[in-house]
Amino acid sequence: MALSFVMFSKMLQEFSVAEAAKRIKGLGFDGVDLTVRPGGHVLPEKVAADLPAAVSAIHAEGLALPMISTAITRAGDPHVEAILGAAARQDVRRIKLGYWNAPKGKLRQAIDDARKALDGLERLAESHQVTLGIHNHSGPGMVNCQPAVIAELLRDRDPKRIASYFDPGHAAVEGGSGGWRQNLELLGPKIRIVAVKDFGWKSTPGRPKTVWQALQMPLADGLVAWSEVFASLAALDYEGPVSLHSEYKGAHSWRDLSTAELIDQTAADLAFVKSLLPARRAG
Repeated sequence: MALSFVMFSKMLQEFSVAEAAKRIKGLGFDGVDLTVRPGGHVLPEKVAADLPAAVSAIHAEGLALPMISTAITRAGDPHVEAILGAAARQDVRRIKLGYWNAPKGKLRQAIDDARKALDGLERLAESHQVTLGIHNHSGPGMVNCQPAVIAELLRDRDPKRIASYFDPGHAAVEGGSGGWRQNLELLGPKIRIVAVKDFGWKSTPGRPKTVWQALQMPLADGLVAWSEVFASLAALDYEGPVSLHSEYKGAHSWRDLSTAELIDQTAADLAFVKSLLPARRAG
């Protein structure tokens, strides 16, 4: 099984693409998961010129660009055609979609709206010969919260065009015991991108009861049974990018790391993941 380990560039956006690529190369990654969205390394309105330049800078470090992360949710969103066309011209074939809101009490309508949006996106993906990945992300305010809902959205769709971007960390937050395992099984044949992040629970005294919060943790310390995850991916013959997110800045992290600390933790995370691979192959 050919895996490509890439680093999500979001956490290095204080650097230029060239400088971020240099640091990502130094960490031992195979490539980059580049942000192409508002506030990202490449802005959607400048994608035609700036994505080729970014690709050149990434390739200059000997790295691949197998995927990009966007905020696209509908075929009618601004710059969608430009983003998909630029990606296809650069042979970037896997593209992360954005998120659909699910207001409280309106989940069914939000799911129906997302399904209609995907109809148009699937046609665009076919036109540009790219794969659009739906990322499962914990939290009640978005349709993408439950992998089982994503499995339903993917029903009867061509996984070459609309697929699962499976995130075991967020899946474990929403289903920490059997839930994430069942969801991986449901989505397995349609997984085309994999995210790597991990979580732990923090309790804070409160009234009338304790408040619990999911915080991002180092991969060796969190909820996710990574050996089982990679064994399952091996059984699925998964071939594709594995994106380490390293989102260790801010209140959602177990510690608010500096950039230097984040880079060090990312090195440890990558080494941890790679240490699991021989056992996975042997199995």
